[in-house]
Amino acid sequence: MTCAHDRMPETSEPRFHADLLLRVLGMDASGHPFSQTAHACDISDRGAKLSGLEMLLTRGDIIGVQLGEKKARCKVIWAADAGPVQKIEAGVRVIDGQPCPWQKERINQRTEATAPIPRSVPVLQDKRKFHRHRILFPIEVADGQSVGIGLHMQTHTADVCGNGCYVETMIPLPVKKLLNVSFWLNAERIYTTAIVRTSDGGVGMGIEFTGLDEVTQQQLQEQIETLALQAAPLRRAKAAF
Repeated sequence: MTCAHDRMPETSEPRFHADLLLRVLGMDASGHPFSQTAHACDISDRGAKLSGLEMLLTRGDIIGVQLGEKKARCKVIWAADAGPVQKIEAGVRVIDGQPCPWQKERINQRTEATAPIPRSVPVLQDKRKFHRHRILFPIEVADGQSVGIGLHMQTHTADVCGNGCYVETMIPLPVKKLLNVSFWLNAERIYTTAIVRTSDGGVGMGIEFTGLDEVTQQQLQEQIETLALQAAPLRRAKAAF
């Protein structure tokens, strides 16, 4: 993930406020395809700031962006973790020769003489307590508001860290849904309360572990990082193949 030194320069073209729901497609760090909804919260004639991304993008990545029926390939200029609400934010620029998906919105803004927003260099910082890793980590998820009935599923995370995870599912639970989550921490079964923080229809949901103390969070993070290191050679082998 890029940091402050990979920011979009202040000489970028003027940006304008927007809130456009679009779909982002690409390949993650493990070489697996992803597709999710996101928001274009600022737009220009050839670029945009995207928010609500779940994937850990890096500067130079090429992603696909679709707004309605309009599609384009874009290059990631910068990316940073903006916390549990905006999640990953990224500045992207439409690749030369590609149509601009939000051209209609820009035409409307010109017609209405919409004023540009002040340009400044993004200074986004990583607000997450722990670094997330894209590994398949087994967990069990149950309804936090009933005992012995209702929701109960065994699944794997798409990414995980010491205080939360993202689970891919076509039918995610609603935001603020209370859950009970369990997983193995070394040789011990851990049980924790949890809450759905983000819900992306047809994609998945972000879950925060709310019942873990700091010691357990740190132990979980250490186990996740060990598993990520063990999985790295396999990911590189698959990418080479």
